[in-house]
Amino acid sequence: MGTLVTCNAIEKHFGTRELFNGLSICFEDDERVGFLGPNGAGKTTFMKIIAGLENANGGEINRRRSLRIVFLEQEDRFTEGATVEQVLHEALLDQPMEPYERETQASIIMSKFGYADPDQKVEALSGGWRKRLAIARAVIQEPDLLLMDEPTNHLDLEGIQWLENMLLASPFSFIAVSHDRYFLDRVTTRVVELNPIYPDGYFSVSGNYSMFLEKRADYLEARLAKQVTMTNIVRREDAFLKSKAKARRSKSKARIDDAYRLKDELRDLKQRNAQTVTAGIDFQGTGRQSKKLLQAKGLSKSLGGKLLFNDFSLMMSPGMRLGILGPNGCGKTTLVRVLTGELPPDEGTVDLAEKLRVVVFDQKREVLPQDVTLREALVGKDDHVDFRGRNFHVTAWSKRFLFTMDQLEMPVRELSGGEQARILIARLMLQPVDLLILDEPTNDLDITSLDVLEESLLEFDGAIILVSHDRFMLDRVCTEFVGLLGDGQVGHFGDREQWQTRTSGGADNKSGKGKGKAKKNKGKAAPGKLSSSETAELRDMEATIQEADGRVEICRKATEDPEVAGDHVEVEKRWNEFQAALKHAEVLYARWEELEAKAK
Repeated sequence: MGTLVTCNAIEKHFGTRELFNGLSICFEDDERVGFLGPNGAGKTTFMKIIAGLENANGGEINRRRSLRIVFLEQEDRFTEGATVEQVLHEALLDQPMEPYERETQASIIMSKFGYADPDQKVEALSGGWRKRLAIARAVIQEPDLLLMDEPTNHLDLEGIQWLENMLLASPFSFIAVSHDRYFLDRVTTRVVELNPIYPDGYFSVSGNYSMFLEKRADYLEARLAKQVTMTNIVRREDAFLKSKAKARRSKSKARIDDAYRLKDELRDLKQRNAQTVTAGIDFQGTGRQSKKLLQAKGLSKSLGGKLLFNDFSLMMSPGMRLGILGPNGCGKTTLVRVLTGELPPDEGTVDLAEKLRVVVFDQKREVLPQDVTLREALVGKDDHVDFRGRNFHVTAWSKRFLFTMDQLEMPVRELSGGEQARILIARLMLQPVDLLILDEPTNDLDITSLDVLEESLLEFDGAIILVSHDRFMLDRVCTEFVGLLGDGQVGHFGDREQWQTRTSGGADNKSGKGKGKAKKNKGKAAPGKLSSSETAELRDMEATIQEADGRVEICRKATEDPEVAGDHVEVEKRWNEFQAALKHAEVLYARWEELEAKAK
């Protein structure tokens, strides 16, 4: 195992805001790194520095020679009007390949990633399939090191599990910034937290996320114990320093120097320990005890000719925490909008308790004015807010959400996505609520903020409807689930695993419909495990390989042509063409074996 990237004393700041100073860290071959840190710590900036997309203000980056680094951005950007196939071809333009090789590589990746139509426009793809395409574009470049910024964003639960399996089977190393705790637990072999609370600027643990949590807790506990011990020592040394001058002169100068050093060390330790505070998220319940806060009966809704849910009924009571499950585009957000009265149902009724107070944390979120200061975004024109009958000054209120005094006059546009999400939560907390609806609340929040948000939801005495792809939050918060199963069906489930068992097809195989499908598929080239595009690819693979073998033979004979033996330029050109054709055939043979194994 060798070193891929070495960072020596890296410094980065934006104006007076310092992200890191003197950061030194290495990343090794065969590592799968989870990269954590509080919002605004500089995780994305640091990865861009590693990729060479942004310059540091100091220090140096040493990358292994010929290292191929690919950066997968959090926001997906594609050429306007491009098709799926064109996106993949563009990713290979700087590779020394023949056009037919690009076509073959693109076809293989499209099949692996589940794209049946190469001519489909990117604009027509859902957010989840756009994210898959962005990942495919990165993988097709065959990186040695893949840098990923929130790769699970926009993926539904099935998509996240697909991504986990793909990464576990991939040959490249990667560094992934993610707030998905189950994802980090499953795919990482090392976890690094970028945070100024640590003397080196980061904390690194070999192992998955669960191991990281244990080691981090042990470290912070030991550091607090060290603070107590040092406080007692410094108290004694402080008494020594305050002793009569004559008595102190008889003591060694070394002890005096040590006493001052210990005081400085204790001051630094206290400052770092004080930075471990978390955001004070606390939603205000009204304490309302009405048994029926919301009652829906026989709801049906179609959009664009597609039936989203049919004959759906629900009753929400105080203390109920409902998770809504389903793949992207199945109608989860539409269901929420119908329940709140924002959209009318095609059939059925929704009855809300009188003067019901509903607060919605929408995935599109309230648009924050970007030119106002943080101070104004938090408290408006006043310098105080009223929360639970108490008056909070803007400095105390901002501190509750981990903002510092020097950030109060910063424009909102200079804050990270996570910091802006905390502003929105602060504004929502000022509204007493009976029914709290959260539609993808985890986007942009760091893991520490997610932990605190979950604690607040568990303590909230009202009702909660949660739409999320964060499996950890769903499992921890929700007491029951409804799942949108397609064709208008909606099921009620006691936990998320019940829903996953149902959607995996186990329940459907008991029905006559399931048996009919199995019988219909009998005798096909690749039953069960292959997608339709993979089945077609396997069917045509033998002819494709024969064609590739034929090209290998043509190129081999061209290298043996005696008429060009004296022309070293032409000989080298033909030899390179022969090697390219040979490699192309090897890729096809490997793919054939993969499809055959999957079809068994």
